[in-house]
Amino acid sequence: MPSRRTVLAATAGLTTALALGGTAHADDRRLRALISGMTLEEKVGQLFVTRVYGHSATAPDQADVDANLKELGVRTAAELIARYRVGGVIYFTWAHNTQDPQQIADLSDGIQRAALEQPRGLPVLISTDQEHGIVCRVGRPATLFPGAMAVGAGGSLSDARALGRLAGRELRAMGIRQNHSPVADVNVNPANPVIGVRSFGADPEAVAALTAAEIRGYRSAGVAATAKHFPGHGDTTVDSHYGFPVITHSREVWEELDAAPFRAAIAAGADSVMTAHLLVPALDDSGDPATLSGPVVTGLLRGHLGYDGVVITDALDMAGVRTKYGDDRVPVLALKAGVDQLLNPPKLDVAWNAVLQAVRGGELTEQRLEESVLRILRLKARLGLLTDPYTDRDGVGRTVGVRAHLSAADRIAERTTTLLVNEGPLLPLSPRAHPRILVVGADPASPSGTTGPPTSVLATALTELGFTATALSTGTDPSAGTVGRAVTAAAEADAVVAGTYNVTATSPQRTLVERLRATGRPVVAVALRNPYDVAHLPPVHACLATYSWTDVELRAAARVIAGVVQPRGVLPVPVQRADDPTRVLYPIGHGLTYRPYA
Repeated sequence: MPSRRTVLAATAGLTTALALGGTAHADDRRLRALISGMTLEEKVGQLFVTRVYGHSATAPDQADVDANLKELGVRTAAELIARYRVGGVIYFTWAHNTQDPQQIADLSDGIQRAALEQPRGLPVLISTDQEHGIVCRVGRPATLFPGAMAVGAGGSLSDARALGRLAGRELRAMGIRQNHSPVADVNVNPANPVIGVRSFGADPEAVAALTAAEIRGYRSAGVAATAKHFPGHGDTTVDSHYGFPVITHSREVWEELDAAPFRAAIAAGADSVMTAHLLVPALDDSGDPATLSGPVVTGLLRGHLGYDGVVITDALDMAGVRTKYGDDRVPVLALKAGVDQLLNPPKLDVAWNAVLQAVRGGELTEQRLEESVLRILRLKARLGLLTDPYTDRDGVGRTVGVRAHLSAADRIAERTTTLLVNEGPLLPLSPRAHPRILVVGADPASPSGTTGPPTSVLATALTELGFTATALSTGTDPSAGTVGRAVTAAAEADAVVAGTYNVTATSPQRTLVERLRATGRPVVAVALRNPYDVAHLPPVHACLATYSWTDVELRAAARVIAGVVQPRGVLPVPVQRADDPTRVLYPIGHGLTYRPYA
């Protein structure tokens, strides 16, 4: 491994005080000197952020070697860097990059070593999507925090800052210095299939404040935060992974609703902003997705909002950016629009060569590439990559998943659980009055692959609180036989906790809750994802919203059910009536508690 003291000697004197967001950058002279010594191919490579399979930079498992050869034409991350000189790598669970914290740190160091062994080698900016809640690439034993809508329900700016600071420390300890979080979208559409609980809520001012707070937390930990998805993905019924959303907001609505969190993010020093693969005709009527739109990226984001930091695309393998143009045109058009980083193209060789040929053919100038490379190098310098790109061998054990971080996550989660209904009141339950509890419901897959299943987590947590709790997984689409077994089991219980997941008017989950209620046993519904479930359920004795089904949120819900902590969360989105969506059943700010605070 090259010495920490000798890494990029040509950049000696660069300081982590480099700032983004302004027009004057004190150390641009040294960075421009680096760029002047780069080949065109190296400049093209700096623009790309790609996946690569494997737990190791040089010795991945054979299945990962095969996947790399098939998709990237290389065997390993080291070969990838040697061939394409990529400026960034993004980690995914499914690419087997994130098995455990020490392995992640070793992979990061291996990638940096491979990069710095190249002629004129530059460190790689390693990133991931660690939003927490329902999107997590790094699982336990790393600390998993509540997701954005849960944080929105808590409403605490200090909690949002703490989340960013502590999560950022853990990412940096593993060599990950760019996080594609937080989501700055204002989720005003309950039917939104892709954002939903990944958003802080439906109030643009609240979303703006929490977005800014979390960004400040990440920046204080030396990790680049990414505000996404510009110009706003909160009002759509189409998932841009699979289709091409069109948002019909007027320019005035965009200014009032969607723009506010991005303004706040920029003011907070957002290191990067991610574009969305969607169309907003009021902002650009060309039919091009925002990622490829000069009026959106250069006109609005850079011009109107004054952003001079790194602009990164959403993943270029998503359908939303591939419906109008081929994979060879998309990266070129994104750069022409004003983007800097090109994230995860489906065919790296096609995208890389397309950019190279666009410069050689005159469609793009080398000066245009250098503008983006300069922004990327500024970011790498601010993050300390140009002077110290490696992890601290002892840093993982001292930082990742330590007791103080886990306790902080539990405390934050306790402030997010939202009590929507409490007839009687039924809650809190006590082991004396309701000693036997049946926990039924959906068991969606763990976002990180390391938590759950929800029914077992809830049952275990309740048992630890003095109840005798039994788990019975009934799934998201329970059959008549499954419903019957749950009803039979309920006869032996004193109360039933039912975890629900994306309930609709015709969902068999609704039938399950209805049949359980008919047994005469008190039923506590726990909306594991969307708080909108409560509008589609039959009347229940009590209903809680957790906004995600990771363990930290479920344990908090159990403590609320048992009365160990008070329910403190309030709805960050309105819940409309199922029979008349024009009417609000529960407004923003709704949330019950057990007794007034002293």
